[in-house]
Amino acid sequence: QVQLVESGGGLVQAGGSLRLSCAASGRTFSLYGMGWFRQAPGKEREFVSAISRTGSRTYYTDSVKGRSTISRDNAKNTLYLQMNSLKPEDTAVYYCAAKEYGLGYEALYEYDYWGQGTQVTVSS
Repeated sequence: QVQLVESGGGLVQAGGSLRLSCAASGRTFSLYGMGWFRQAPGKEREFVSAISRTGSRTYYTDSVKGRSTISRDNAKNTLYLQMNSLKPEDTAVYYCAAKEYGLGYEALYEYDYWGQGTQVTVSS
């Protein structure tokens, strides 16, 4: 199995940027497709972005497309999410997740392992 620890969250003004990181340990990182999800207060956890094992394919939800970039460094066992032009509606706890099998990337049930989350707060 794999253990995931997110970092990089914080308080930022609207229009600002943050880079989230997710450090993986345990089994070989490159065996897993990876995703970012977020959960705002009172709302369900939702898909943000995902990346295939090699990084050749990336996926984004429409609300962050063009403002965010997902990447991974398999040599460093780390997943990243660069978020630019942040908006107050991006405020949420952000979670990274790892999946071993399956073709899909956007559903929560596709993922086997989850981190504890990192808070992102965007002030207006």
